[in-house]
Amino acid sequence: MNKVATLELPPATPETASGLATARRAGKTQPLSVRLGHATEQGLRPRNEDFVGAATPEGAELEAKGLLLAVADGVGGHANGREAAEYTVRGLLADYYATPDTWSVEKSVDTVVGAINRWLLAQSAKSRDYAGMATTLTAVVLRGRRYYVAHVGDSRAYLWHDGALRRLTEDHTWEHPELDNVLRRAVGLDAQLLVDFDDGELAVGDRFLLVSDGVWNTLGDDGMGELLARGDDPQAAADALVLEALRRGATDNCTALVAHVDTVPADNLRDRLASGRRLPLPPRLKVGETLDGLRVEELLHESRVTLLYRVTRVADGAALVLKTLRLDEGDEEAMAALVREEWLARRVPGHGFPRVCDHSQRDHLYYLMSWHEGETLKASLARGHRYAAHELVRIGAALLRAVAALHRLGIVHRDIKPDNIHVDRKGELRLLDLGVAASDGEDLREINNPGTPSYMAPELFAGQQANESSDLYACGVTLYELLTHKYPYGEVEPFQRPRFGEAVHPTRYRPDTPEWLETVLLKACAREPKERFETAEEFLLALERGAHRPLATHRRAPLVERNPAFALKLVAGASLLLNLVLLYLLSRH
Repeated sequence: MNKVATLELPPATPETASGLATARRAGKTQPLSVRLGHATEQGLRPRNEDFVGAATPEGAELEAKGLLLAVADGVGGHANGREAAEYTVRGLLADYYATPDTWSVEKSVDTVVGAINRWLLAQSAKSRDYAGMATTLTAVVLRGRRYYVAHVGDSRAYLWHDGALRRLTEDHTWEHPELDNVLRRAVGLDAQLLVDFDDGELAVGDRFLLVSDGVWNTLGDDGMGELLARGDDPQAAADALVLEALRRGATDNCTALVAHVDTVPADNLRDRLASGRRLPLPPRLKVGETLDGLRVEELLHESRVTLLYRVTRVADGAALVLKTLRLDEGDEEAMAALVREEWLARRVPGHGFPRVCDHSQRDHLYYLMSWHEGETLKASLARGHRYAAHELVRIGAALLRAVAALHRLGIVHRDIKPDNIHVDRKGELRLLDLGVAASDGEDLREINNPGTPSYMAPELFAGQQANESSDLYACGVTLYELLTHKYPYGEVEPFQRPRFGEAVHPTRYRPDTPEWLETVLLKACAREPKERFETAEEFLLALERGAHRPLATHRRAPLVERNPAFALKLVAGASLLLNLVLLYLLSRH
């Protein structure tokens, strides 16, 4: 058989021509274990325009990103169809693993395929020789206990489960008797690419089949099902599918990739990354007590659910912050939330956030962060500090850089407020508390949006989910409060259903507010999401540009301020006119 070449894509190494691989995690029990087989033949075509590949990472990368399979079929009758198929598969296999772990599978694949689509369109626009350079794409990601399907075109993905073959994709072809083979959607066909996604639960013994139209169009679902039922050797199945399609007169390239699931993990990604979820909660600690080699120096903060201590590691004297749960609030959901918070905190950049610290002696459920002398912005407000415009710009810029970093990772903070923003003695700002943050890689089902009411965007009270726009609104309210010690729409109490009118201009509380700064803050706190800044970077640019290059327009002052003498003349004239009218009316009676 004519196999594809091995693809060199470190650190995720795709399958070799043998078609057999098992993804293992050293030292862990019950890993995801999958055997692969693939085959491809050009058949009666002068050239094989199909391309097939797979990437089988190990260890933490397998847990975070999963195993990726892909089949592409270059659009026939056009130059560079094979090149389009190969570039698409190779690009997906390489760049998918470079996306952040916090992104969902769908976002990672969609982002990568979108970039590939733009590149193919750019090549097509260069010359007539490249016109029509496009390809189908069908990809499957096996991660944890779930599978994810991404699909464009008329290659197909199937699932063999409990002795039955089920198709997972729909063909993107024109519904017309004479146009069955004409694609209406393909990578490189249109600027606006729409990728179909699906997902489901993995089970031991499941087999995934990815095939080009040369195989499925010749054998049909029944024919492919019969061949898969003959045994569980994926390479033998792939060979049989391609050979049988050719024997039955296939006129197109024939490609098949078969994946047989031998074992699945016992738990999902986030649970396994933080096995500490099964650790006992520590008792309530007093100053001077020691736990797991950590001496308690002071209780920093206590909420209804969590406790924060400043501790010293006895072994090296390092000052750290320990975050854990109150014993009376340590239910399964709260423990899982703390584990998830640590997982997210380990993935944010080091600048602008506390650093999560490892501790080999940990025998209880908590996590450790770096300690920094300083105070939160809430504490500075409480002691009466009034922020000047230049201070606001410096704090706002640092805050927005941290928020932008979260958003690039697909994380929405959902509780930005002065209480969660810390400035150390060197002036470095850190965004705290990812306890209610949400990432694209998770499916969070909540009755109510988390957060603090006075900093929550109006749409959240209507039931919409928090997103990047609501984070930026909270940033705007935070900066507004630092400047004025007030809220743009007034304070919102818990369980209150507020009505949002017009935001109060900051100059009502701080007449010395520069016009450009007032404009920026009002835009950030706009009632309608479409009127706010679209990204943290746009908000940041407006702050920095305003600080260094104030806008040329001026606030429109009342007439009495601009020209008092003329205003008095107008009043006098109006009064005289009114008196004349009254005299005229009286003279008629």
